[in-house]
Amino acid sequence: MIKRIIEERVEDYLNSDSNKILFVWGPRRSGKTTLLKKYSKELGVPVFNFDLQSHREKFLPDLSVLQKIVDEHKIILIDEVQNYPESSLALKILFDEFNVKVIATGSSELRQTSKDFDSLAGRFTQIYCLPLSILEVESSEEIKAYERKDILDKYRNQGQIFGMYPEVYLADGGEVEKTDLLQNLLDTYVLKDVIDIYNLKNAKLAKDILTKIALQIGSEVSVREIASSLQANVTTVSSYIEIFIKNYILIPVLSFKTNRRKSVSELRKLYFYDLGIRNILVRDFRSLDLRSDKGGVFENFVVSEIEKKRRVAGENFNVYFYREYGGKEMDLVLEDYHKKYICLEIKTKKVKAQDIFPLSHKMEVVTSDNYFEKIEKLFE
Repeated sequence: MIKRIIEERVEDYLNSDSNKILFVWGPRRSGKTTLLKKYSKELGVPVFNFDLQSHREKFLPDLSVLQKIVDEHKIILIDEVQNYPESSLALKILFDEFNVKVIATGSSELRQTSKDFDSLAGRFTQIYCLPLSILEVESSEEIKAYERKDILDKYRNQGQIFGMYPEVYLADGGEVEKTDLLQNLLDTYVLKDVIDIYNLKNAKLAKDILTKIALQIGSEVSVREIASSLQANVTTVSSYIEIFIKNYILIPVLSFKTNRRKSVSELRKLYFYDLGIRNILVRDFRSLDLRSDKGGVFENFVVSEIEKKRRVAGENFNVYFYREYGGKEMDLVLEDYHKKYICLEIKTKKVKAQDIFPLSHKMEVVTSDNYFEKIEKLFE
């Protein structure tokens, strides 16, 4: 079994005096339900699944109704909370009136669907359960020193070709099983779930937008160009992209601006949280050595691992890219909350970095050979 980083944060919450609601956000099939089942077994409490109408009815915003649950359970576990946006009021009552802990998971943040979510201000904390990170996988294995390079190469290849959704990573049936699982994830969860939650009208357009983005990873994305190529409305395309971002499918990276020198770009880059989903969209699972997009794929791999580290471990830094007039570019600029900067040049092989960032910073080159240690030691 692979121990998830967020387990430590859940256990800290359970051992604390806090009765704030703990929301665990993340895409479907990223391990949230597995996490709840683990704590359900350990704590001897049920999981209330808001996919089920009978479970939703137990959480009406009524003191007498909620009292019945609290009388039986001092820790309440809820799965798929996004399917019952009206539960915001019940959760508020649980916090205000009862000394009870609540852990609630959702594939879409409740703030996106509940008109009453603002009533929970100051009453919750949140963490993220995303596809497996390389740091989680590495810490769950005993690796001999002489095997380390080969194993880290294996992790990198898996992450870049089939991604890191737990069931895909752990599947032992080879490429056919992994690609079948990814197709199911794309059709059933990535697309259908998002389309159902937001009542989107055009499933084909949603898939076509994601495919267009998948074909230009590492490049700045123009919503207007995507809309034009799909003969779609710019506002509609923009709305779909924002939904994919809010539902942990796409990672936005903004252009960094400074007062000393303005960067040229007003656009942003979009990466995938999971490259398996990206590769099933473009139908390409060839060895990376045979692919013309291997540079962009490796860049996406590094960005997604950094984003997992930032969100899952609760580390406080922002992520940007930087480009000057003339075209010179810094792949990533990491900014912590003390305005310290790390600039990353991401290349499959070691090269001499173009150090163009105008503020005081630390410069790093991330390659296929050193990616793990560079990500592991960010801001140490």
